[in-house]
Amino acid sequence: MKIILFGASGMVGQGVLRECLAAPDVDQVLVVGRSTTGVTHPRLRELLHQDFFDYASIEPALKGYDACFFCLGVSAGGMDESRYAHLTYDLTLAAAGTLARLNPAMVFVYVSGAGTDSSEQGRSMWARVKGRTENALQRLPFRAVYQFRPGFIEPVQGERSKTPSYRLIYGLSRPLFPLLRRLFPRHMLSTIDMGRAMLSVVRHGAPTAVLEIPDIQAAARRND
Repeated sequence: MKIILFGASGMVGQGVLRECLAAPDVDQVLVVGRSTTGVTHPRLRELLHQDFFDYASIEPALKGYDACFFCLGVSAGGMDESRYAHLTYDLTLAAAGTLARLNPAMVFVYVSGAGTDSSEQGRSMWARVKGRTENALQRLPFRAVYQFRPGFIEPVQGERSKTPSYRLIYGLSRPLFPLLRRLFPRHMLSTIDMGRAMLSVVRHGAPTAVLEIPDIQAAARRND
């Protein structure tokens, strides 16, 4: 299969890229980003692109792919709803709308978040915006769209978050990871789980379009 990956420089995207390149049935991974990943692999292509709201200039390079793993995301901290919606809803739909037109047989996997509000009416701003984004993606003419709603994700292959506050939190909590996995096995995911689960839903599908943490865990195990 041929995969397009957005957000490969982020913590989740780093793990997803590693799992894609390790999978024998992945023929090519195209990373779309503003800078290079620093990863070298015979099945990896990188396409540098600065405007994530307009893909007209690179459309020919985006054709012929089987799946897109969309791991781009920003923290809502310090943002008003308009700005957060622009960097979440508008940015995601700009890419997804282009890909749906170019690759209607594609499977699109979107990294959302636990607690996302599908009703779009709740009190939490970020949850409303994520819910609106999920709902809009479901209406696009892809072969399938899967919304991943992870909670706490453990980086297990040296991945690092691009957000300084998140790096601090992960650094302080790292000694507790083994205990947390034992105490809360149904609430913990790893970057490996995320990558394997994404590949699994492309290969096998999933019972539901919205995958909560236990669903992501089950999809990841299906690849074992």
